[in-house]
Amino acid sequence: MDLQVRDKGYLLMGGTAGMGLAGARVLAADGASIVVVGRDQRRADKAAAELLAAGATKAIGLSFDASKEGDAAKAVASSVEFLGRLDGVGVTTGTKGFMPIESTDDDWVTAFRDVVLGVARTVEAALPHLIESKGTVVTTAAYSVRSPELARLPYASFKGSVALFTKGIAKAYGSQGVRANCICPGAIETDGMHAMRQMIADERGWPYETALERVMVEDWEMHVALRRPGKPEEVGDLLAFLLSPRAGYLTGALINIDGGTDF
Repeated sequence: MDLQVRDKGYLLMGGTAGMGLAGARVLAADGASIVVVGRDQRRADKAAAELLAAGATKAIGLSFDASKEGDAAKAVASSVEFLGRLDGVGVTTGTKGFMPIESTDDDWVTAFRDVVLGVARTVEAALPHLIESKGTVVTTAAYSVRSPELARLPYASFKGSVALFTKGIAKAYGSQGVRANCICPGAIETDGMHAMRQMIADERGWPYETALERVMVEDWEMHVALRRPGKPEEVGDLLAFLLSPRAGYLTGALINIDGGTDF
């Protein structure tokens, strides 16, 4: 499927690895121009080189931390300067909050800045450019927003805020041609979880091929219809589609991509 993104410009916050980079690869393959932003400049440079090799018209990696005051706006401004336009923003940042509710106020504030404020400030800075291009926003929440558990309650609460924020953007700016959607991944085997597979296999003497699947059921009590974690590229396909003109009538949606996780 041609995503119709050639000569369009996209910013992927959190796009130097995992789901964000997977989405950027899909856009690159169809000739988009891309900025990927992460916290490690070397990894950002490596990701940009990979996107150019995959077919991106142009690509650059930048180092910013969206949870820090002012960084999100700087990232957007630098992206527009490089791209010359902005047709879409995908935000896959926000991984903190896996902590008990008894955590300190400082920990709660740190998680809020990482999960919620980083998204809000990125979208806020991008909106004038997206109104001009009739562009798109894609954010990431989590499957747990539909069925929060105590062990993940701060994280799920903040991700629920991201989902609500995205719906609000869709309603408020739809009349100006801006679309906004939120995806809710389940357990996705990104680099961190992939490393866990080998660790679990070694520690428990389980087969490598099934170690992660087994701990998902036995320890995490996650019952997934497809009997496996997702792959970053499976989320990347969805992310790229939602950012593209091919999803032209889809906005305000909260889309699960969790393999059929039983809540």
